[in-house]
Amino acid sequence: MFDTTPVLDCAGRKLRLDRPQVMGIVNVTPDSFSDGGEHAGLDAALAHALMLAEQGADILDVGGESTRPGSDEVPLEEELRRVVPLVERLVRETALPVSVDTCKPEVMRAAVQAGAGMINDIRALRAEGALDAAAALGVPVVLM
Repeated sequence: MFDTTPVLDCAGRKLRLDRPQVMGIVNVTPDSFSDGGEHAGLDAALAHALMLAEQGADILDVGGESTRPGSDEVPLEEELRRVVPLVERLVRETALPVSVDTCKPEVMRAAVQAGAGMINDIRALRAEGALDAAAALGVPVVLM
């Protein structure tokens, strides 16, 4: 007999869809409203992500730009500097799928190249070039 469980392929890492999945949020921003910037550095963010994995997270979501009301937009190079090294480490050090929380197509591309297997975009791919980038990358997308 074969397994008929629906599965989402996140860059080769499987996310089973037969039950609710827990997404561990890893914000690498100094002004995060959910953690107060507690995990802004690479080492702190990695430790937090590994703790989330140990506590049962099914997927890890990395964000480098705060979405709190009134927050300033983060320059592209800064968001890349925050996100890409953490995605690379998480892909090396865990077996979990990794998603990137961004609206910038350049960050989407760099994060997927670094190993992220999902895009999580709170602006629903409305930023210029985001829809084309997501389509070309071929990974699952979460729209909000």
